[in-house]
Amino acid sequence: MRGSQLDLYLSLGYFRMHQNLFTCRYLVYDDRIYPVHWLRVVLPAVDYGSKQRALLRRNEAFSVTVKPFQLTEEAEALYAIYKSSVDFEAPESVENWLFNGLTYTVFDTYAVEVRDGDRLIAVGIFDNGLHTLAGIMNFYHPDYRKHSLGKYLMLQKINYARLHQKHYYYPGYLVSNYPKFDYKLFPCEAATEVYDDNSGQWLPFSWETVNALAAAILDES
Repeated sequence: MRGSQLDLYLSLGYFRMHQNLFTCRYLVYDDRIYPVHWLRVVLPAVDYGSKQRALLRRNEAFSVTVKPFQLTEEAEALYAIYKSSVDFEAPESVENWLFNGLTYTVFDTYAVEVRDGDRLIAVGIFDNGLHTLAGIMNFYHPDYRKHSLGKYLMLQKINYARLHQKHYYYPGYLVSNYPKFDYKLFPCEAATEVYDDNSGQWLPFSWETVNALAAAILDES
């Protein structure tokens, strides 16, 4: 799933899980329906604000490398530490989320590695399309929580995508009335679009639009 083929499926509200693509319109927690809203960032329209620029400056001492993804013991060890520190259900391992036991990949996958000296402190995994980039995983060492490395990885993915003249960055989805996913708006809310799967159109992001789309989903469910 590479190049223009990945671009097409991302534009239709599909996303990667393991070595497959999926989509959904809502999640169910405690017998309650939470509408899902797929997002993308229009890269030529991105204009970092003071918070984004400050975060990039705060982390200038770290080294950042972007390279084709290879599953390593170092990355798995970092993910295990990260998983033990979070208060939500996370995949069992990097291998589980990306491959789920398979020994091949159909995606063109890269990794952003952030190091403090020789110490690996954060990894952001993404898939390349022809004109798109899809963010798949971000994880980091909890010792560096004050550095907001999850958000920092999103900015680094956007920087890489713009350098390579991509058109869109797909960070995944946010969920109505479930603010843990709202961080995906951090890079540039003004350049973000939300998918309307009834019309098949991407709309400029606003909470008013999200609330209207959520109401339509709940009416149909």
